[in-house]
Amino acid sequence: MKFGWLTLAHSPSRQDDARSIFEQLEQAQLAEQVGFDGVWLTEHNFTGESVYVDPIPFAAALAMRTQRIRIGFAVIQMALRHPVRLATQLSLLDNLARGRVDIGVGRGTIFNEYEFVGYGLRSDDAHERMAEALDVMKRAWTAAPLDHKGKYFTLRLPELRPAPVQRPHPPIWHSVVSAASFRACGEQGVPILTVRLPLAQIGARLAEYAAGLGVSGLDRAAQACLVREAAIWRWVYVGESRAAAEDDLIAALVLTRRHMHEARHDLNPSDFRVDPAMLNPWTDPSHSEEEGIRFALRSGSLIGTARDVAEGVAELRDAGVGHLLCQMSFGYLEHERIKSSMRRFETVLKAFA
Repeated sequence: MKFGWLTLAHSPSRQDDARSIFEQLEQAQLAEQVGFDGVWLTEHNFTGESVYVDPIPFAAALAMRTQRIRIGFAVIQMALRHPVRLATQLSLLDNLARGRVDIGVGRGTIFNEYEFVGYGLRSDDAHERMAEALDVMKRAWTAAPLDHKGKYFTLRLPELRPAPVQRPHPPIWHSVVSAASFRACGEQGVPILTVRLPLAQIGARLAEYAAGLGVSGLDRAAQACLVREAAIWRWVYVGESRAAAEDDLIAALVLTRRHMHEARHDLNPSDFRVDPAMLNPWTDPSHSEEEGIRFALRSGSLIGTARDVAEGVAELRDAGVGHLLCQMSFGYLEHERIKSSMRRFETVLKAFA
């Protein structure tokens, strides 16, 4: 199996931002030391989520402090960015990292409309804007000159420099949730990463992806590789005992959920509505805190001692998961506890090597 270390941590206040950023760097460097295959960086804006906010300059700092581990994004919010600037930044990053970059893309946050508003946008056209931005970004790496006239971008550039190390460009991973998006990405033959799907749904979703890959035109070996490397997200916390681990993680998740819902209540425009199909007890504020935490622990967490967590990883492996994204860095969980959890997880990494 492959294991990615994923972070979605909060800085509790403006005064804590600098400290929190350097703690994230230390944790990401430790991910390489204990044996993770990749570091995956999230992106959020304006409320201290994701701490560093823009993952690309943070990834450049990390590239200078690591040697082996791949550096990925889960995900870059494509609808908020200019595609040529993004292609240029990622090309430079791929050079600095000597070809260790993985680019996860998505339309942008589903729940935080205030992030779009902060960039002078709304999310109504986010899918369409993302599709055009992704097309321009890929052609910026492969076409010289590039002449593009679209709905959102009109541009002409002679050549993009520097070229990325990975040719024709770094791998582009697509964020998927619905069964239809799994199948569509399979038909396109692109790598995927997904959310904290319940164990019972994983087999069916991966089957949809495999069915799509079956008509992609890729050979069987390439199809099998893509299914094996489809990345599934889990919260992961390893403690000295199961009870201690649950106490630590529950305390962190309670504060994380409160922050999340308070920010959305206070900052989202009054006319914004979330698609009800995207809601669950964790994301829906109408559910009690107790219901939300119970859902999170039941459907999206690996928690306990190293042995407990290894048993959970084995269940995922048996369900067809070959690539696990382990969110081990949480908002409101102390830096030293996170590092201790990562060191305990090292035995799990070795067991599934």
